Amino acid sequence: MHTYLFVDGLDVIARSDSRMAGLHPRRLLRPGGPLFPADMPRTVDLAAQEHPEPGPGRLAVRVRLRGEAVVWSGLTYPGLDGGPVEEVRFRPAQYLGEIARAYAALKEVP
Repeated sequence: MHTYLFVDGLDVIARSDSRMAGLHPRRLLRPGGPLFPADMPRTVDLAAQEHPEPGPGRLAVRVRLRGEAVVWSGLTYPGLDGGPVEEVRFRPAQYLGEIARAYAALKEVP
């Protein structure tokens, strides 16, 4: 099982490095887990290569709470306009709600 992370309808993992597969959802989405924001930034592994090849073996993002936004930084992937996306911001209530929704959906998976 793999986690798929979409921002503005774009698969962040596949667009960042198509060799990567998202880590297990229970690891990333668990309550208080690595994707939960804090004032201190932290680096979170999002994905790893399924069949390691030369080059980076992991895809990571920096997650932090900055003012009234959850900020992901340290990524560079092509956006809708083809330009690089280096930082994304989320409203905390929506962000945490979506993590909770996705984690609850895991209970429905056998």
